[in-house]
Amino acid sequence: MSDYDTDVLVTAEWVEDHLEEFQSDDPAYRLVEIESPTPPDNEFPSLYSEGHIPGAIGFNWAEDLSDQDQRDVLKKDDFETLLGEHGITEDSTVVFYGDGHIPNWFAVFAYWEFKYYGHEDARVLDGGKDYWVENDYPLTEDEPAFSAQEYNARGPFESIRAYKDDVDKAREADLPMVDVRSPEEFSGELIAPPELDETAQRGGHIPGASNVPVPTNLQDDGRFLPPEELRELYAEAGIDGDESVVTYCRVGERSAIAWFALSELLGYEDVHNYDGSWTEWGNLIRAPIAKGEQ
Repeated sequence: MSDYDTDVLVTAEWVEDHLEEFQSDDPAYRLVEIESPTPPDNEFPSLYSEGHIPGAIGFNWAEDLSDQDQRDVLKKDDFETLLGEHGITEDSTVVFYGDGHIPNWFAVFAYWEFKYYGHEDARVLDGGKDYWVENDYPLTEDEPAFSAQEYNARGPFESIRAYKDDVDKAREADLPMVDVRSPEEFSGELIAPPELDETAQRGGHIPGASNVPVPTNLQDDGRFLPPEELRELYAEAGIDGDESVVTYCRVGERSAIAWFALSELLGYEDVHNYDGSWTEWGNLIRAPIAKGEQ
């Protein structure tokens, strides 16, 4: 992994080598599985409860990492409480992985949220749960019960986040914006992926944005492209790390993967995830939209 700008992407072999530490009550290492949101009438057990990496804590993105009173990340106090209750401290090495038809779909958003609140040593399992399962690494149904800890967040650090006003400024300055949704969502043919609820009233994309669908960041086995291929992918969209970049999708989770690729793997210094994304923009009165292919 040394070819990337940082070592925040870890291999399945690395995680397997640290399973003893992940299962220890010592908070130095923590492993977190992030489940994708499930429909309210879903009668099937969670993928976490059916089997997870030994020592992994299970968080659901919608239930555990989102504010239940408004569409937002957790408030700082709630974030600190959640992590402390699950035996995580600000000094823990925390590794995320997740499920979904896009590997690590919501796990990378969790990484971004942890970085927003200033957690220093956060990492992502390359390939996510599918890669782990398909390559016959161990699973368990035993859920860990770690001793509670005190967690004190350093953030929030707004420099990695974009709001509607930031998008307006980016448009005025003709700065690059990356829409990571599918071509059908980008063109306005679809408002949301077929398996998800529509959260916006209009389809299309933010004028000036380039479409770089999030699966193009990944190899066939779900692991990230090598760094030179990632650079080439984004260079074709006019992004070389010299300017400020805004990434967005439907609710900010897929775009966190593009943010991660640009900011954390390639080391581009001025990358912002617009987590309001199309759910906000597609519902705004008087917000301009564009339709059709790029």
